[in-house]
Amino acid sequence: MQFSERRNTTRWVIIFASFLIISLILWNTYTFFQIFKNEERLKMNLWAKAQKTLNNAGENTDVELPLQIFSNNTSIPIIVTENDSIINTVNIDDAIVKNKSKAQDFLSKLKSENEPIVIEYVPGKFQNLYYGNSALLNKLKYYPVALVLIIVLFGALVYNFYRSTKMATQNKLWAGMAKETAHQIGTPLSSLIGWVELLKSENVDESTTFEIEKDIERLQTITDRFSKIGSEPKLENKDIVAETFQSYDYLQSRFSKQIEFSFKAPKSPIIVSLNPTLHSWTIENLVKNAIDAMKGKGKLALEIEQEGDSVKINVTDTGSGIQKNQFKSIFEPGFTTKKRGWGLGLSLTKRIVEEYHKGTIKVLNSEIGKGTTMQVSFKKSNLV
Repeated sequence: MQFSERRNTTRWVIIFASFLIISLILWNTYTFFQIFKNEERLKMNLWAKAQKTLNNAGENTDVELPLQIFSNNTSIPIIVTENDSIINTVNIDDAIVKNKSKAQDFLSKLKSENEPIVIEYVPGKFQNLYYGNSALLNKLKYYPVALVLIIVLFGALVYNFYRSTKMATQNKLWAGMAKETAHQIGTPLSSLIGWVELLKSENVDESTTFEIEKDIERLQTITDRFSKIGSEPKLENKDIVAETFQSYDYLQSRFSKQIEFSFKAPKSPIIVSLNPTLHSWTIENLVKNAIDAMKGKGKLALEIEQEGDSVKINVTDTGSGIQKNQFKSIFEPGFTTKKRGWGLGLSLTKRIVEEYHKGTIKVLNSEIGKGTTMQVSFKKSNLV
């Protein structure tokens, strides 16, 4: 417990430190941006004074310094206007300058970027100097946005890695618990088998021992299922119709008569590479899930159909239905709509179908208040 609390504290310290570093980087970037912007403003003030000097230059005026100021500006776009007419442009593409419409649009852009500098070159006569941000300033302007995007992507990558690691750990834990459960069940199961043999020797009614043997066989099947979780199961070429009907028939005899069962399948065998024990678990989970959705009363139909080189098993109920936004969520570990439930049934079923049998499982269709159809498909690669 102390280790867990210490680890959580460390995680929050790292998150806070990362947030602090990011804030400092963004603040420094903003500070640099303002400094460069102020420097460009000073340059434009000098440019305006140089322009005023040239406007008022006489024969004896030294224009070397103003011309040098003009030549040093190679990156800041400038438009000088007088009486709303453009009289001079600097660092602007000729295609824009020659097109009046484009020139006016570009002037509007400059007006939105910076306040104009007013040049009173003679008393009562004014020119307005409009300028935009240099390429360097624009890069610096969008740098924080790029930085935030990189941080978001990095955060998403870390979250995905953490989530994947957590899921892998959970899978190992569940596999370990499943194997331990199988081991624990094995001991009393062996004892039960011995007691059945003793009952037989005591000439107990055969129907009683027969039913007990069926339940013992069922427990052995459950033990076998749990022992296979977390390890690669052995696949066999089996008739999927017969294997599915065997599980269906067992479940039908164990549930209330208020459930109206129906089974439809091709009469000829369909050979599929599967593990009989895990396949029966798939059918059992789907049937039990359907019965839970109907609250123990309704119609349940199981249908097997062959389409080309694929086999599809549809389990249809007349239960409460599933909302569309939950079609994928129901297969996630821990997700459940029941008051009492671990949310592992469909998660395990998905793993058995997709990881062990290389098939697919999905909600084929569902309507609230009318029912749901779950579909399991086996692809051509699983057929012989």
